[in-house]
Order: sequence, then C-alpha cells, then structure tokens
Amino acid sequence: MKLIAGLGNKGKEYNNTRHNIGFIFLDYFADKIKIQFKDKNKLAIYSFKNIGGERIIFIKPQTYMNQSGRAIKFFMDRHKINITDILIIHDDIDLNFARIKIKKGGGDAGHNGIKSIIQEVGAGDFCRIRIGIGRPKEKGNEADFVLDRFSNEEKNKLEKKFPIIESFIYNWISSGYEKAASKFKDE
Repeated sequence: MKLIAGLGNKGKEYNNTRHNIGFIFLDYFADKIKIQFKDKNKLAIYSFKNIGGERIIFIKPQTYMNQSGRAIKFFMDRHKINITDILIIHDDIDLNFARIKIKKGGGDAGHNGIKSIIQEVGAGDFCRIRIGIGRPKEKGNEADFVLDRFSNEEKNKLEKKFPIIESFIYNWISSGYEKAASKFKDE
C-alpha cells in the first residue's frame, strides 16, 4: 500500500490559497481517477483506489498545516505503510511560481507541514512533489502571502502543470521513485 497526501488547511477560508495547493491538486487528481473524499476521521478526509495493482490511500489532513504529521503517522501506522511509500504534495515558496520539483528525503526547508511530518514519522525519507508558489514582493510578508488566494490566471497556469504531476504519480506507483524521477521533466 502507498499513501499520497496533499497538504493544506481545512476550512472554507483557506480554499484556493497558495498554502492549499496540495489539496487543490488532489481534488484535480481525484476527479481524474473518479474518487471522492467521503471517508473521514478526526485527522483527515481520505479515499482508497487501486491503481496498477497497487492499493493507494489518498489523504487530505484536517489538522491544519503545522500538524499534518499527525495524520500521516496515523495512516502510516494503521496500514503499515513504509516511509518510502509515502508521497507528499505541497507548496514551496522557494520555487518560482508553477515550477514543479520532486525530491526524496531531506529536511523541511522551513515548511511547517513537512516539519510536522518529519517530527511525527521520525525521518524525512518520504517522497515529495513541491509546487512553486513564488515569493511575495515584500520581504517579511510570507505568512500572509501563503494564505492569499490564487488569481484565476495563476490557477489556470498551475492547472496546466497538473498533468506533469499526474504522470509522475503514475510512474511512482508502478516503478518507484528512482524510475519515476528519471522520466520526470517540468517543461
């Protein structure tokens, strides 16, 4: 079994914000593979799907960003998922807008959701899809910036990149990180 999590904050006030790009992508992907996030517990809303003979659990933590690790750890333990079979999709303020980077392992790079996951699971050896949201024009305004909503133009630009992420996910499921990474190209 593999786990794919999109990070974000729960609540309507956070819909369509930069920090919720993980949720936004998972909603797009869920629509593509015909699943709905109907199941829930106190930590997440989630759904299961078999893809290419592999059982996948898709989750959107409902703990707020800085406690995302609680949900990841719960599902990891409950379903005995290896840390290398976890893929986290999240925003990255250090990447140019709409730039996509993949990574396996490493630190949190100042991202509170990733920091929480590393603290809860005890390591950073999981895979990540980092989606660039760019930086605010004024330094020191990062907290407000990540909670700002995307313009329609920005959302359209991001959604044009979603098939690249989708392709990587299918390759990751079928072949693992290394082979999927060798085929990945953000154009």
